[in-house]
Amino acid sequence: MNTGALQMPRNELQQTVRQLARLVEISVTLNSTLDPTQLLNFIIQTAAEVLDCETTSILLFDEKRGELIFAASSGSDPEKLAQIPVPLDASIAGTIFCENRPMVISDVAKDPRHFSQVGEQLQFRPQSLVGVPMRIQDRVTGVLEALNKREGNFNDADAKILSIIASQAAVAIQNARLVQALKTANDELSRADKMKNDFMAIASHELRTPLGVILGYASFLQEDAQGELSEHATVVLNSALKMRTLIEDMTNMTMLQMGSSKLALTPMPIQPIIQSVCGEVAATAEAKNQQLSMHLPVKELYVNADREKLERVLMNLLNNAIRFTPDGGQITVSARGLRGETWLEVKDTGIGIPSGELENIFRDFYQVEDHMTRHHGGLGLGLAIARGITQLHGGRIWAESEGKDKGSTFKIVLPPCNKPI
Repeated sequence: MNTGALQMPRNELQQTVRQLARLVEISVTLNSTLDPTQLLNFIIQTAAEVLDCETTSILLFDEKRGELIFAASSGSDPEKLAQIPVPLDASIAGTIFCENRPMVISDVAKDPRHFSQVGEQLQFRPQSLVGVPMRIQDRVTGVLEALNKREGNFNDADAKILSIIASQAAVAIQNARLVQALKTANDELSRADKMKNDFMAIASHELRTPLGVILGYASFLQEDAQGELSEHATVVLNSALKMRTLIEDMTNMTMLQMGSSKLALTPMPIQPIIQSVCGEVAATAEAKNQQLSMHLPVKELYVNADREKLERVLMNLLNNAIRFTPDGGQITVSARGLRGETWLEVKDTGIGIPSGELENIFRDFYQVEDHMTRHHGGLGLGLAIARGITQLHGGRIWAESEGKDKGSTFKIVLPPCNKPI
């Protein structure tokens, strides 16, 4: 049994119990408050209340300036205080910080380390003081001070209580700073994302007019010119068509991110959609001597789809398969019904995907290859668009690969759809 506690006067024991209960309350509040200003005000107000003193202050170390700066103080203008840096080598707070130990001073004015500039500017006369370092692990981050006890003088018990508050406060302040930094970073990312979307929208819109002119003239020259001039016109036309595809990708991605892309859903068989897309890319695959095949069920397999947008998904997957499959490779498109859902697969014998990249490849503008050394073109939007449109259909999409040079399989699952009557 702790006989020391029983020997304490009744009033002191009651005060100690109240202080301990208040410390518990402080701990709960500190751990649930993330607003830095609110947190600092709570610390100084509760410290002044627990120690029954005129004022309390928090001074935090400024690493750039090498000085202590007032972060908060009860009964004082925080803006004025923030303009008064406290030196480490000529102040009581600086001594507490540098020596990493509590200090109790009964007559502040007579202490040679007293930094009088603060009291003079604020017209405040400090008398007694207790100050403790604020620590995070072994690192001192600031000082918590209490001045002018209303009854009697500060003692070692006050220093212990203030140390408990300071240790809790240091962690709480650090957590609040981290949360604030995270919020700032998220805000900056949101602004950057909005700027990116705005740029994509403006660029895709403004590029359409000159591109239309180029396509018109290139088509005209290709039809009327002969020989070498016709070949040059064909090169220009093909390049312009590639550029149009990139612009369409930018437009589609912008609409998806802004939530303005809407679907015109209609029940329809999936087979004609796959056949149409494979027909469009057949010439490109044939130019690389690739074998493009389809494995489709004889019975019609219905999906609830926006045909144009679902074709865009399959087109992006097939263009990727053709681009990343070497000459002479194989590409297979298949469809089947499973548990009422429609499963589509685009499988190739191409360069494969590293296991760590299987999810990253669906991010906007993401390229597995380094942008300075990559051998394959594109903006890196095709798969992001494919995922966005698939999700709008209520479906899901993912990639599978056993690794480098082992090929890739992209799978799409669309929700059940009843055949229209």
